[in-house]
Amino acid sequence: MSTSFSTLIRTASHEQHTQAETSSFMSHLLGGELGVEAYRRYTEQLWFVYEALESAVPRLAEDPVAGPFLRPELLRRAELERDLEHLHGPEWRTAVTALPATARYADRVAACAADWPGGYVAHHYTRYLGDLSGGQIIRDKAERTWGFTRKGDGVRFYVFEQIGNPAAFKREYRELLDALPADDLEKQRIVDECKRAFELNTAVFRELGEEFPLSA
Repeated sequence: MSTSFSTLIRTASHEQHTQAETSSFMSHLLGGELGVEAYRRYTEQLWFVYEALESAVPRLAEDPVAGPFLRPELLRRAELERDLEHLHGPEWRTAVTALPATARYADRVAACAADWPGGYVAHHYTRYLGDLSGGQIIRDKAERTWGFTRKGDGVRFYVFEQIGNPAAFKREYRELLDALPADDLEKQRIVDECKRAFELNTAVFRELGEEFPLSA
């Protein structure tokens, strides 16, 4: 392929990525128009997705396709659980529920993890590189809007303490994508799954928007 795979996967999924970023729910959340309850509910949904992503790590650690991407410094589940304990209290596990769209998203991640490492990489890429990039905007807005301690409880999900240079890390991640042991047909399937991942994420935002409509 004349175009690097990391470039291809970024440009081919640009439209779906933009739709996710500019959803009405996320726009209202970042605009400070929604309360902390909406942020808490969004954080709940993230937990179900990352539970599916990270439960698969031990099984995929030695996989030649997915294994190189499973860097321990990326793992988010423990930080999410700490945030949910802050947002809900110690009994948070009994309080969180998945929206139907979230359940579909998590199920798709789990299915890829079980049967298709390349598809798992597509979901891994869309989530973790997004957390390192746009996720930092969410953290900053949350700290300023709802008074969370800077990089503290409530926003720890967005804090990658073991990644000192995010730009360099993302560059290394893209190099792994470029070195992916897959032929052109498989790479196209991965690109399609990346698009699907953004669409699944957008569906979650849509249902969150229905749960937290702005008052007329």
